[in-house]
Amino acid sequence: MRAIWKGAVSFGLVSVPVKLYAATESHDVSFRQVHAKDGGRIKYQRVCSLDGEEVAYADIAKGYETEDGEMVILTDDDMAELPSTSSREIAVEKFVPREQIDPLLFEKSYYLEPEGAGAKPYALLRQALKDADRMAVVTVALRQRTTIAVLRVRETEAGEVIVLQTMMWPDEVRVPDFKVEVDDAKPQEVKMAHMLVETLAGDFDATEFEDDYAGAVEALVKSKIEGGEIKRTETSTKTSGEVVDLLAALQKSVAAAKTARGEADSSDDSSDDSSDESDKPAKKSTARKSAAKKTPAKKAAAKKSAAKKTTTKKTAAKKQAKKAS
Repeated sequence: MRAIWKGAVSFGLVSVPVKLYAATESHDVSFRQVHAKDGGRIKYQRVCSLDGEEVAYADIAKGYETEDGEMVILTDDDMAELPSTSSREIAVEKFVPREQIDPLLFEKSYYLEPEGAGAKPYALLRQALKDADRMAVVTVALRQRTTIAVLRVRETEAGEVIVLQTMMWPDEVRVPDFKVEVDDAKPQEVKMAHMLVETLAGDFDATEFEDDYAGAVEALVKSKIEGGEIKRTETSTKTSGEVVDLLAALQKSVAAAKTARGEADSSDDSSDDSSDESDKPAKKSTARKSAAKKTPAKKAAAKKSAAKKTTTKKTAAKKQAKKAS
């Protein structure tokens, strides 16, 4: 576990240096939205609803929408002026009976660990909470925002630990907008309800319950993997342990690059490519033979052409000699 906050619990003149750890974690099953055809992930772009253009993170600001739909833009300077605190103190305001705290108000839970010389006052506060059977109502600044919380003692496998539970503000608890109007139950019905309660009465043990949905999803995914029902996408970075054919991968990369440039790719698969490669030496040899066959013919044609030129020169010289005579 990694501490997310360091500070001190103060009650009266006593200060307890502590570290804060998240006490819970969600095991909810999460899925990605993908294209059913090929398994490609669906991407979401930051597009402005007015001009339809994609917006960079640097151009995104906080906006507060009014009841009539108007938008108020808040800059970083505006946010810096808001009241905030970086206090590292968990201040005990009062100790109250447990039954006065409505569980609906509880939000997140954190473990408090004593730090350094805080072990003794930590044990003192823990014992005081147990003996009084009360919760300590405190104020604490988390993420630069002050919130109310309670301190209580929880029994764990590691021993008795003080737990800090943040609480909702009173105006954050909604009031139901409906009324439950029913007729009074008959005495016989109440008696049967009491019998049912007694029949199902027992002590609470969280280990008796299991998240069967998460287990079922995990089993389903495992069976599909074992059955080979996996979509391999271009962005996949994990493999299932198969040996990758490097040559085939390179050939596919070349083909993809040619397709992107609009060039035709004559090779269909690796076997055709291999056969083409094996044919190349033969083609070169044939070309050389063909060139070798053509060379004598060219030489003969050149000799004939030279002979004709010589004959023509001799004929012209004879004619000139006759004219001179």
